[in-house]
Amino acid sequence: MTPAWTTTSKDVAANELGSNLRFGLTSQEAGMRLADDGPNIISVQRKQGIASLIIGQFKDAMIIVLMVAAVVAAIAGQPRDAAMIAAILIINAAIGVFHELRARQAIDALKQLMPNRVTVIRDGKSNQVNASELVVGDLVQIDAGGQVPADMRLTDVTDLEIDEAALTGESLSSEKNSAALSHGGLPLGDQKNMAFGGTAVGRGKARGLIIATGGRTEIGKIAALMQSGKTVLTPLQKRLARLSRKLAVAAVFVCIIIFAVGLLRGHPPLLMFMTAASVAVAAMPEALPAVVTVLLAVGARKMARHNALIRHLPAVETLGSVTYICTDKTGTLTQNKMHVVDMVTDSRDELLTAMALCSEVEGARDDENSIILQGEPTELALAEYALENGYERQQLELSQARVATFAFSSARKRMTTVHINNGAYVAYTKGAPEIILAASAKWQEKADALANQAMRVLAFARRSSQELPASDETDGNIEIIGLVGLQDPPRPESAAAIAACKAAGIETVMITGDHPQTARAIAMQIGLADSDDQVLSGAELARLTDENFDQHVLGIKIYARVDPAQKIRIVEALQDRNQFVAMTGDGVNDAPALSRANIGVAMGKVGTDVARDASDLILLDDNFASIVWAVREGRRVYDNIRKFIRYVLACNLAEILTIFFAPLLGLPLPLLPLQILWINLVTDGLPGIALTAERAEPYVMNRSPVPPEQGIFDRDLWIHILFYGGFMAAVTLAMQYWSLIDGKDNWQTMVFTVLTFLQLGQAIAVRSEKRSIFRSNPFRNRFLIATILASAALHLVIIYTPTGQQLFRVSSLSANELAICFLVSLSGLVISEIWKLIRYRGSLGREGDILTEQLK
Repeated sequence: MTPAWTTTSKDVAANELGSNLRFGLTSQEAGMRLADDGPNIISVQRKQGIASLIIGQFKDAMIIVLMVAAVVAAIAGQPRDAAMIAAILIINAAIGVFHELRARQAIDALKQLMPNRVTVIRDGKSNQVNASELVVGDLVQIDAGGQVPADMRLTDVTDLEIDEAALTGESLSSEKNSAALSHGGLPLGDQKNMAFGGTAVGRGKARGLIIATGGRTEIGKIAALMQSGKTVLTPLQKRLARLSRKLAVAAVFVCIIIFAVGLLRGHPPLLMFMTAASVAVAAMPEALPAVVTVLLAVGARKMARHNALIRHLPAVETLGSVTYICTDKTGTLTQNKMHVVDMVTDSRDELLTAMALCSEVEGARDDENSIILQGEPTELALAEYALENGYERQQLELSQARVATFAFSSARKRMTTVHINNGAYVAYTKGAPEIILAASAKWQEKADALANQAMRVLAFARRSSQELPASDETDGNIEIIGLVGLQDPPRPESAAAIAACKAAGIETVMITGDHPQTARAIAMQIGLADSDDQVLSGAELARLTDENFDQHVLGIKIYARVDPAQKIRIVEALQDRNQFVAMTGDGVNDAPALSRANIGVAMGKVGTDVARDASDLILLDDNFASIVWAVREGRRVYDNIRKFIRYVLACNLAEILTIFFAPLLGLPLPLLPLQILWINLVTDGLPGIALTAERAEPYVMNRSPVPPEQGIFDRDLWIHILFYGGFMAAVTLAMQYWSLIDGKDNWQTMVFTVLTFLQLGQAIAVRSEKRSIFRSNPFRNRFLIATILASAALHLVIIYTPTGQQLFRVSSLSANELAICFLVSLSGLVISEIWKLIRYRGSLGREGDILTEQLK
């Protein structure tokens, strides 16, 4: 059984580990343990080979159906069509493999957190060894500026502070000591006698015994969580998979019927086979994967302009479906930098003087003669505030030279600098309120009031004497100057971004390793939570059963003092309640949850490489508000995919119904196989792709997210496809019947032209699902207008040039016949406007974009 290292004394710990606090392990024992336990490295699972990755890209249902369509096209004597489909499949596979390889960098980045060389005491001698050679029981020395090589039980500490932000999420460095704790089971941030692998030593030095190496360290456990995470399909992948299955079944069924009916009507078997094969190709939107890729790529480029860098293209659309954003506090909602936010004093001048002088912060002037300060985060915040108010240490020391310093220590919890002023000595002391204010209940009450507002409080005092002080004892002779409250404050834009999320129907949840009181204070400041909202700590979460937690997870807005495994538990609980979750973060501790979430969002500036490589989206400006812009773009992408599908499938259905019902109505085949493929690949394709350039609807951020369980084929989309597909087929068949009755020899050319123009008009109608075309600027999407004109021009080239007439077996139309075809085709636009007027009248509501309003 593994001992509870935090509650075990260092002597007992050394005995349990078979080591010695003075001499460490023997070299022989270290070698044996290295052979048994393996090196101190983070191992990774065996990676898939390139061949396996490539094969995996062809397992999607849509891809399989398109592969079959390519074979059918080749059999039907259409090698160009087959080649185009094959090219689309190859391009999509290449993109998929590229992003799979990029995703592997997350574990590799974790390995880089461990230092290469460390100081270890073996056989009583200090030696430099490779960090990978460390074993459990080794006695290791760590110093300021270095990294902790593995998890350690500290045994000898001198003013040690360790930056654990990447592991725990706390912005303040953690003060360490070697004393045994009174009780165990504490969060990592409260284990003051432990140092964890991959964290950075900010100040002081220490020795400690290695208690875990490699994959058994806290960093190693995070790597294991990342590798064991299940692959989460994006909403787009799920919806396209369902679409592919439905279309495949429908296409096979319709083609069999068309082939059988054609044979019964006496048509040649070869002609009917080619016709059925052409309809099979027409039934499948073979351009859909390419269109989706283009849409996602364009969306990613637009997001980058708003400082949101997409690492995995499907994440573009996933953002539009997000219902929950689980965000880390430190560095995400807050600035990840301590600031002075409050002061309590009877002498502001004296307090600012003490803040400037009682400090180890160093300042230097840059090329522009501005003062650049460097130092420990808390001291830096004090010095910067003093400097902003005109109190510079170097300038003050010209008249109050420093003559002595009593450095800060975690045991004394204070720091003192002594200065000579007009022949007398003045000592300025800063430190913990319970030390400085021990003799003043009045000042202690004031300090408690600041602490209750989730501030870190420092007390300042001074003492005057005629002799140089021999110590900085805080006895009754000190004069209390005042109190300073520090805090890592919220980003200025966080409150507006969260308000915009609320308006868009997105819930925001804070998940942090910080203290509950601090988490609540920040959440209330930015409008994420109210005073009566529950804060659930990691310890409380650990006591909840999965069933009990699942019942309450939707009502909890703040989680505090949680560990990496609990972050994953929160994300999975939300996903079990049919929520699509975005997780934001910047530390190593966030990486497993970033990988498990439907979309992981990492910080680009202060974020760790591990977090960035585990994410789908990187915020280049570390601005939470950039997520909201990304959500808006994700919704635009989803809407445009629906527009493309609505357009293409309605047009494809029109072609299928025209071919299907003509024989049943006693009419000859209305279109030849090559004409079907021409309409499908050119008339459908060009305007369909142009629809990807449509801008976002004005109301895109005034609505709730699309329910994750809702497929692309919702009720409205089905109705649209069936209605408009049926309408276009009916108009086309009516034109065929009229032209045959009228005795026109070029009846098939008129049918070909009417169906072509009907579909081009449909491209204009679907630009907005609800808004009239008269309320949209027709030139806002110039690409669409250009492709419609180009498609119409290509059609006219076919019917008016000898080569086109010979290839497609068409003949010229007179001016009157062309005018009739054009006017009949306008019926599609007319019926579309009537449909929108009746179905969506009064349903749009306010059309202003609430996103821009909230972020002003």
